[in-house]
This record gives sequence, C-alpha cells and structure tokens, in this order.
Amino acid sequence: MTPKALEGIRVLDMTHVQSGPSATQLLAWLGADVVKLEAPTGDITRKQLRDLPDVDSLYFTMLNCNKRSITLNTKTERGKEILTELIRRSDVMVENFGPGAVDRMGFTWDRIQEINPRIVYASIKGFGEGPYTNFKAYEVVAQAMGGSMSTTGFEDGPPLATGAQIGDSGTGVHAVAGILAALFQRERTGRGQRVNVAMQHAVLNLCRVKLRDQQRLTRGPLAEYPNEDFGDEVPRSGNASGGGQPGWAVRCAPGGPNDYVYVIVQPVGWKPLSELIGRPELAEDPEWATPEARLPKLNKMFQLIEEWSSTLPKWEVLERLNAHNIPCGPILSTKEIIEDASLAANEMVVTVPHPERGEFVTVGSPLKLSDSPVAVTSSPLLGEHNEEVYVGELGLGDEELRLLKSNGVI
Repeated sequence: MTPKALEGIRVLDMTHVQSGPSATQLLAWLGADVVKLEAPTGDITRKQLRDLPDVDSLYFTMLNCNKRSITLNTKTERGKEILTELIRRSDVMVENFGPGAVDRMGFTWDRIQEINPRIVYASIKGFGEGPYTNFKAYEVVAQAMGGSMSTTGFEDGPPLATGAQIGDSGTGVHAVAGILAALFQRERTGRGQRVNVAMQHAVLNLCRVKLRDQQRLTRGPLAEYPNEDFGDEVPRSGNASGGGQPGWAVRCAPGGPNDYVYVIVQPVGWKPLSELIGRPELAEDPEWATPEARLPKLNKMFQLIEEWSSTLPKWEVLERLNAHNIPCGPILSTKEIIEDASLAANEMVVTVPHPERGEFVTVGSPLKLSDSPVAVTSSPLLGEHNEEVYVGELGLGDEELRLLKSNGVI
C-alpha cells in the first residue's frame, strides 16, 4: 500500500481538552504515529460530559481517534528521564499547557533542542506575549478577544458566540499548518524549530473581513450591511454576509427553529428570483433592477423573498432556487447533519467501534488526499499502549514496567 502522507513521523502529543487534541488528531489522520502522553489520571475530558458511566466521554473520543495512549507522571525523576527519551525519539512535540508549564518541568526550548535538534516543538496558548499572556483561555474567551463576538448577532442584541469551535479547533488547524511547514523546512535545514500559535490570533485571522470593514468604515457607511446607523466600529449585522453579494436566512414552512434557507442574491440571479417570488416586474423596475438600487433596500428585498419562501418547506425552496443556479443552502440541524447520507458517503460523518461504549459517531477527516486515505479508528483507552511503547520501543523490561506502575510513574 502507498505510505500515508506523514508515515514515519512520530508525534509526542502532550495536549489535553480540545485545541491541542484537534491538531494532533489531524496529524494522526494524515498518517503520523501520534503517541498521546497523559498523566496517570488521564486527559480531563475522558470524564467530562459523560453520557455513559465509567466510559470515556464523547468529548474525548471525538478528539483523539487514531492515536496511541501512554501514561507518565512527569513530576517524578524517572518520569523526566522517560520523557527525555520520548523527546529524543520524536519528530514533533505538541503541548497546550498554561504558559511556562513545560519550562517548569525542566524542558525549556533550549533543553529540548539539546535532546533533539531536529524536533518541531509546537505550543498552543491562549494569547501571545503581552498583557494577556497569563489570562486563562477558553473557546468563547478567544472568540470574545479575537473579534468574533463583537461582530456576531443582531444589531439590537448582545454579542454572541458562534457554535463553530473557532477558538479551539480553529487554532488546532492553524497549529497543523505551522507544524507541516516546519517539517518541510527541516528537509532543507536539518533543524527543528518552535511553532507558536495563540487562540486569540487564530480567531482574529478568521475574522479578517471584519478588520477589512473596520478600515472601510472610516470612509463612510458600509452599504452592503443592512444596518441603518453606523458608529465608529463594525456593527453586528445579523445574518448578512457583509460581502459583495448580499445574503440572508429566510424562513420556510412550517416555521420550525431550523426551517430556513440562506439565500444569496447575485446580479444575474435577480431576474429568475423575482419571477420565483411572483414579482417579475421587479426585474425591470429601476428601483430594483440593479444591485446599486437594491442595496438601500436589503431588508425589504429579503422580506419579499421570505413572503414566498415561508409558504414552502426548505427542501422545496432549495430545489426551486438551485434550478435557477441561485446560491443557497438550507440551515441543517445537528440531527439532520448526523443523518445526512451525503456526509456519510463522503466519510465526514463516520461510525467508529469502541471497546467500551460499543461505537460512536464522529466527524471524519476533512482533508482528502488521493494517496493518503483516512480510516478513522477508535480513541485509545487510558494507557492502552504503555507496554507497546515502553517495553517494545524504549526497551524497558517487564519488571521495570511493573515497578513504574506500582510507584505511580505510569
């Protein structure tokens, strides 16, 4: 079989919760051998939000597929010696502890370079260097401080968090990009390097269009927004795209919480759309015929569309709009997504066997490489691969393994 893209790359995964594990799971899906190093008590998410007693939670299983698990108490002297050997044998080390935690273990970047000059050492933190460095970072804190929350929601409502985990998993994707770049550069230089990614920075990168609009706002109101009044900062604008092609979520029958279709009105789509909604005269009316004429009336335009869409189920609205190549998409609920046949066919929603819970449904790899297909396998049980790694690969004896366990080192 063709080797996977990252086959032969060993990743020492010292991450926990979501931002780090989401990154290392992607590396595992790309073919890396990801060894998840956990304290003997395990990643905290094994026990968080459990749906079954005494079984690893879905929180953990859905972020740690395709990995191996070993346990190690890095506060013990023998634990530090074993960690040193693991670093020596790894290509990549990833951690998302609080600032300075790994340094306090005795493993500064200088020390890690001494152990293994070729290692790529990736750190995920909440913030960069500066006044926020020691702030505790969580998903929504990163959204709040990265520009997302202030620009999400409706004009007359409070700032809102997005359901997409752009602070945690979004940062994980950024970390993977940095790690892959560092591995590629190592092919030329023979040296590893530090990769630092901050959650606030990753969210800001995903909010760049709002920084674009903050600069445009200094030259006048943002005509593409449906807002009537503008101050000196980009406002919340509901479901408006804020881009060159106006869009909105319009209600459909029978009026449930997700009975909506998001519709984008392009210049070429206005004539067929006006016919669909029963207002063909608007295609020639100078008050409506051009994008420039419609911009001041975006709220009214989408109200007219909704008067039509609200009489039909969203799948019928979708069919009629697509028949005229009008960009649109139904609002899919989580239930609809988990049952979506096309997502299953694309291996984006997959069912994975698990030794204790039987099976679970998870998200498959969004990275589709023709020569490196992904088969999602179960997350490991706590310490499942201790013997495999410590005895089979590091060469420790069976008796020492027993002593390490009885002494609380593993």
